[in-house]
Amino acid sequence: MRIVCVGGGPATLYFAILAKLCDAGHEITVIERDPEGATYGLGVVYWDDLLDMLYDNDMESARELRAASVLWQDQEIRMRSTDTAYFGGYGYSTTRAALLDVLTWRARELGVVVEHDREIVTPADFSAIAGADLVVAGDGANSRVRQMHSAQFGSQVKVGGNPYIWLGTDKVFDSFIFAFEETPAGWIWFHAYPSSREISTCIVECTEQTWHALGLDSCSDSDGIRQLETIFAKALDGHSLISQSRGQSARWLRFVEVSNETWRHENTVLMGDAAHTTHFTIGSGTRLAMMDAMALSHCLRQHEDLDLALKTYDERTRESLRRVSASARSSKAWFENVDRYADGRDAVDFSYAMGGRSGYQAPWRYQIYRATQNAVLRRIRRAANTGERWVLAHRRGERWAPRSRMPALRTS
Repeated sequence: MRIVCVGGGPATLYFAILAKLCDAGHEITVIERDPEGATYGLGVVYWDDLLDMLYDNDMESARELRAASVLWQDQEIRMRSTDTAYFGGYGYSTTRAALLDVLTWRARELGVVVEHDREIVTPADFSAIAGADLVVAGDGANSRVRQMHSAQFGSQVKVGGNPYIWLGTDKVFDSFIFAFEETPAGWIWFHAYPSSREISTCIVECTEQTWHALGLDSCSDSDGIRQLETIFAKALDGHSLISQSRGQSARWLRFVEVSNETWRHENTVLMGDAAHTTHFTIGSGTRLAMMDAMALSHCLRQHEDLDLALKTYDERTRESLRRVSASARSSKAWFENVDRYADGRDAVDFSYAMGGRSGYQAPWRYQIYRATQNAVLRRIRRAANTGERWVLAHRRGERWAPRSRMPALRTS
């Protein structure tokens, strides 16, 4: 089968890997518009559930990804730089550049052709891939392939209300941090996590009203970064924010929610952000994109008939995403009304409200949550998490001191 994947992100690269493992006879080409080594965004987060699936599907790339990742433990919710509440748990994070390096290396090792610096934009570009048996569109939230057939996909695009900016910092956190600061103009906050051993990802967000009142809509890029460094000086321990990516300053954005009535049109299927986006506050975008890749690969392996395989992928995967999408919309709406929940509350009350932003929580859970703010209980919980992490890592065959087979990874 001749397969063309448009877009060189985690979804299409991982699908190419799995499809090639399923049948080495597939002729697979991944087409990416950006030059090799260029990528937007700093970090991605994931948890044991994704790592388990990656090890099950391809241990080689899973081991390389884990070796390129850092561990963070616990979540801290800081308010006004003086009040802190805690959630338990742990997760992993890496730079987007390192993730793409791992997947590109593994895809090429298996015989996938990965082309960079090539766009699919004009009718001639689309004609060049029209002869493929299967076209996988994973070219992001602004997918040109999806736009070409938007009526057939039943595409809908909605723009969120809160401005946000995706930054980095040379402050290396060891936990997942939410820092909320109250200014005369309103609340502004970031969530941050380590991306590597040198930098952390730091996503700053606020309401549009606060954004305008602080002058962030009209000041220069450098002045805006300096103002954010001043607002978050204590949370950053005086460290700097990093705005430059690919030689350009980061821009304030608004979240784009993409949905489609179907992910399949003739021999073309959508995947990852081209098919669906979930708000970054639930941290599931990369996980869901790679799960799309697993789902399509499984359907192709399960059904010899391509039409039936694509139909099954479309129906099953869209249905499995329904609850996650609803949770993400609720999370986005909650953060668009942060001032309502933050005013007059301490960090414990506020963080409990934040933890329940996507659904009902039984009243008795609040008392348990307050009890787990105790330092001794937090240490016990962290020790239990460490034990759980060791068991899961041992079960999936994770190496404690892995030797990479890859060239040196990029960390930024």
